[in-house]
Amino acid sequence: MDAATRQLIERLHRAPNQYVLAVTGGGTQTAAHLLNVPGGSRTILEILVPYHAQSLSEFLGGEPEQNCSAETGRAMARSAFERARHLAPRSVVAGFGCTASLATDRPKRGEHRFHLAAHTAHGSTAWSLTLSKGLRNRAGEEAVVDAVLLNAIAETVGVPLRLPLPLVDGETLHVESVPASATLARLFRGESPTVCAEVDGRLTPDAARPALLLSGSFNPLHAGHLRMAEVASRRAGLPAAFELSIDNVDKPSLCAEEVCRRLRQFSWRAPVWLTRAPVFVRKAQLFCGTSFVVGYDTVVRLVAKEYYGDSESRMIEALDAIRACGCRFLVAGRVDEGGTFRSLEHVRIPESHRDLFDAIPEAEFRADLSSTKLRTG
Repeated sequence: MDAATRQLIERLHRAPNQYVLAVTGGGTQTAAHLLNVPGGSRTILEILVPYHAQSLSEFLGGEPEQNCSAETGRAMARSAFERARHLAPRSVVAGFGCTASLATDRPKRGEHRFHLAAHTAHGSTAWSLTLSKGLRNRAGEEAVVDAVLLNAIAETVGVPLRLPLPLVDGETLHVESVPASATLARLFRGESPTVCAEVDGRLTPDAARPALLLSGSFNPLHAGHLRMAEVASRRAGLPAAFELSIDNVDKPSLCAEEVCRRLRQFSWRAPVWLTRAPVFVRKAQLFCGTSFVVGYDTVVRLVAKEYYGDSESRMIEALDAIRACGCRFLVAGRVDEGGTFRSLEHVRIPESHRDLFDAIPEAEFRADLSSTKLRTG
């Protein structure tokens, strides 16, 4: 096992999720790697190898149409997830399935390929790859499965490390994600204005509206976000939730896969409201009477006429609309590039609307963290 693989597995063993892994036709070396690095008992609930056709049928609860297919990989992951929920009913769990048709001791007429999948409370993702036949021996093909499967586990449990994929020209990894429920699908279609992801991962469109909401992109969620919510909750005397918008003013909309990835960061930490509201006027209309917890940069944009077509009157109209919804803002500061702590007092807010904003003092909250720096660092 190389150093990069060991480092990734060590991080996987420290993740909060627990999981069941089922593999057939390939992937057993991944299982061995996971078990050979100390600490696996914290996260690995069970590893299954339903190798015989009857064993696979019994594991899936029925005979698959094809043993090595994307559908079978997903079905294995679903069965592994249900097994994980049975073994650890109070934990954040996942199920992983891998089915492969790789080089063996006799020539194969069909393609050399593998299909693996992850299943969680938020949905499923499948990874499929057809290998260039004859370019690798069995060990070489297993090495590709290892890298993809370990990366899939890392993505699912929120570990940012990835292994390089030893692919050759003409090989393309295909990835497809499906939301867990019709509830999330209705949000994407615009049929539901909001969906709440409860702390246990359940999605509901009709939860009680939050009194205190911290909006952000959470890419990634970090200690600063959690600390800001904690301080704001204590200051306001209200429980805090988070809000993630699928749509963004100046970035592409999030896909279902990315939404589910970001939601996983909040498992057993806090509820998250999903919306398609990229601006605070729309958020206020969805969450009347809510106080929004925001950072210094967000407030700067909120009162800058440049974000309203260079129109100050449109900016005032937006603030008026937010006030009419009974919403207000709790504002946390940050350190700028020059080392100066920037807070609400540094923002030029129209005098007529200063009552909408309250500052969280530096003495109560200061976290010199940045999602951008964490992604690039």
